[in-house]
Amino acid sequence: MTTFVISVPGTFTTAVAAETRTRLARALRPADPHGTRMGNAEDLDVLSVNEDNTFTLRLTVEADTGPHAEEEARRLADSALRDAGVDEGGAPLGPAVITGIDSEIR
Repeated sequence: MTTFVISVPGTFTTAVAAETRTRLARALRPADPHGTRMGNAEDLDVLSVNEDNTFTLRLTVEADTGPHAEEEARRLADSALRDAGVDEGGAPLGPAVITGIDSEIR
């Protein structure tokens, strides 16, 4: 198994309250990239939201291959968004991309 850091972009289609963002970040905490050398060194936040309501989720995923890691990251992102109360149309996601590979967790 390899540890991948995956970026999943998206767009909030409606205004999202600070409380919802907090719930989303909390739901993603187990996949926080700060647990990897790369995520810690580059200070990668699990959730970044821009002024235009676009966002990026950066997730740590254990997988055998890159495509499996991307698939798992999308599943985690979808699940966390639903847990935070954001419906499917409220935050469409773009393609997941491998941001880095880190085989050693600190």
